[in-house]
Amino acid sequence: MNQEIITYNDNQTPDDKAICNFLAHTIDNELSLAESKIWHAHPVWFLDGNPIVCYSKQKAGWRLMFWSGADFEEENLSVRGEKFKDASIFYNKVSDIDVDSLKRWLKKSTAIQWDYKNIVKRKGQLERLK
Repeated sequence: MNQEIITYNDNQTPDDKAICNFLAHTIDNELSLAESKIWHAHPVWFLDGNPIVCYSKQKAGWRLMFWSGADFEEENLSVRGEKFKDASIFYNKVSDIDVDSLKRWLKKSTAIQWDYKNIVKRKGQLERLK
């Protein structure tokens, strides 16, 4: 696992750290070709420079966000926003995480991608990559 992400996870409360470590290990295992780093203060995984998945602490719990998740057609991922194609789920404890769903979403994240890497160049317009 990326050292920055290890440090990020280690700085959480014990319960939060357990969630973060579980997510990070699962994402690393399922997206073995992805690059990961702390980006905009949160752990993010990228494929070919395009952000794919991240997690962050919010009032509702730990938000796991898939950048192109709105097109996964998954009822447990709540779609956020209208301009972008992200979708999220919140976790408050490790036992909330459905591993089979998480792995399915990670698999879909490699097959369904919108081009966030070039969104500034395209003046906010998203184009489908896959």
